[in-house]
Amino acid sequence: MLFMIIERFKNRDAKPIYARLTESGRQMPNGLKYVDSWIEPNFDRCFQLMETDDLRLLQQWILAWNDLMEFEIVPVVPSKETRAIVDAASATSRPSSAAAL
Repeated sequence: MLFMIIERFKNRDAKPIYARLTESGRQMPNGLKYVDSWIEPNFDRCFQLMETDDLRLLQQWILAWNDLMEFEIVPVVPSKETRAIVDAASATSRPSSAAAL
């Protein structure tokens, strides 16, 4: 499963986060995959895409970093997959031309 992790840097201070990242790495348990991340220009939030099938791994990772940031976890589905589901549902809910006769 994919999760968008919204990190809020305490005091908008990214320096301690990057210092720890340089010293200790991401501190991610095996089975938790980092996909990519994006940071707001004002250092208020980081949006980090992570992948795992075991939510306990997210909890373990958050415990290693929660002194420097707060976390919001949002399960997400790729747009391409969502579109396929919506298209399939739309196709089954439309009356066929033969049924309309």
